Amino acid sequence: MRPGDALFRVIVTAFAALIPLILLALLAFLVHDSWPALRFNGFEFFTRNAWNLGNQYGNPVTVRGAQVMPGASFAILFLIVGTLASSLIALLLAVPLGVGAAVFLAEAVPPRIRTYASLLVELLASVPSVVFGLWGYVVLIPFLSRHVYPHLARWLGFIPFFGPPSGSGYGLLTAGIVLALMCVPLIAANLREAIESTPQELREAGLAVGATRFEVVRKIVLPRLRLPLIGVSTLALGRALGETMAVLMISGNALNILPQNIYSPISTMASFMVSQLDSALQDPTNMAIYGIAEIGLALLLLSLLVNALARLLVPRSLSA
Repeated sequence: MRPGDALFRVIVTAFAALIPLILLALLAFLVHDSWPALRFNGFEFFTRNAWNLGNQYGNPVTVRGAQVMPGASFAILFLIVGTLASSLIALLLAVPLGVGAAVFLAEAVPPRIRTYASLLVELLASVPSVVFGLWGYVVLIPFLSRHVYPHLARWLGFIPFFGPPSGSGYGLLTAGIVLALMCVPLIAANLREAIESTPQELREAGLAVGATRFEVVRKIVLPRLRLPLIGVSTLALGRALGETMAVLMISGNALNILPQNIYSPISTMASFMVSQLDSALQDPTNMAIYGIAEIGLALLLLSLLVNALARLLVPRSLSA
């Protein structure tokens, strides 16, 4: 091997190793900073609704070998439910919209304006999340609370979780809608490229045997999107799980309660960490900060689990 090739191999290997090293560093940091909370909370941290900083004006007491404020307890079942439910709703809304937008851009838009239309859709992905949150707060919440949710509760009240009360507009479904709008450009842009990469020979073969253009898309193009769809859905779910500011502004910031219906206020792990950080810094025992670090560790592990499940789905999709 020539010296230049050897140097290039070393550089590429170093850059390739950098990503898992960063991930391991994040994991080590979160485990280290959350270790006191892990020992204090145990597994009940994930099974109860009990986030309480305790009496911040009292004297620290020793509970299970740890110094905490009187009455302090930390458990985040309501955050896990809120995070998973809002992300699932976002994915259920974003995937059909993203696939439809991708097919429309790749197949229906005239070639002379396709580039500009695609650019317009992709620009939505660059809009800051706080802008989505502000739009949701100013426009979407009043509109949904007055004109949509009351009718949904009346017409779909026979379906569990859709019945009244319809709430004030802040809550689970609103968060899911905004997250879906943030994920659609990501899905549409990637799937459009996958559709356009379909060999022209396959399209012409379908047309040659009498298939309509719609049938070519449905029976030839869309089945080839299984792998890209798994990939972009994983990316979209990862964004929904970790979204912070937009959800913080529209979710209602529920504390220690599970959603009673799809309109109920919720909190997610990422938004809760931001909203509680200032209060946690006032805890002289630092147990609240350790608890927030434990939330961050749980969110990181959840994201890794989502990606691992996506990797398991890929071989099944290939064999289907």
